[in-house]
Amino acid sequence: MISMKMAIVSHVYLLCIFIVAGTADDFIFRKVHLNSAKAVGFSWSNCGGDKDPAVMNTMSLSPDPIVIPGDLKASAAGSTAVALSSPLSVNVTLHKEVAGFWVKVPCVEQIGSCDYEDVCQLLDTLIPPGQDCPEPLHTYGIPCHCPFKSGDYTLPEANFYLPQVDLPYWLTNGNYEIVGVLGNNGQQLGCLKVTLSIHTA
Repeated sequence: MISMKMAIVSHVYLLCIFIVAGTADDFIFRKVHLNSAKAVGFSWSNCGGDKDPAVMNTMSLSPDPIVIPGDLKASAAGSTAVALSSPLSVNVTLHKEVAGFWVKVPCVEQIGSCDYEDVCQLLDTLIPPGQDCPEPLHTYGIPCHCPFKSGDYTLPEANFYLPQVDLPYWLTNGNYEIVGVLGNNGQQLGCLKVTLSIHTA
């Protein structure tokens, strides 16, 4: 399963997707074992206002479809006009298309439309302070702990391996829209919308 951040905003959003949804087994309730899955038609856009200090500038994932398990190439670049520090919240809203209507998926065992109150604490739990950031973040000097300084962040194209995963039964085949809102103490800092289709076998 892909992943939310990499490169602030992308770093925060995609790192959360990759770590929280991909490697943090303690946070995920999985029911359906999949032989393979495909993510098709991945697209993204900023969904915040003009005053949001954190924005995604570029993001690219390939191939299309993304095959799981399989290899993924990803690159991203984003910027933030302010430092991002604890408590750094991410509010995720997940919709699934059902019979032509978009239905909000509730938060079940930290999957779905969930509010993560402080990503900084989550990152410290998953990657203990003092431990090197995982690759390729370490190679490119991209931090994986708060605070994230203001400025530009770029992750050149890098290769990842997406392992075989189990997914909740309701998160298998279908079209999905994911909106993630980055915030701090009630102030919106950035918003990212991702759409994709998942096909499983």
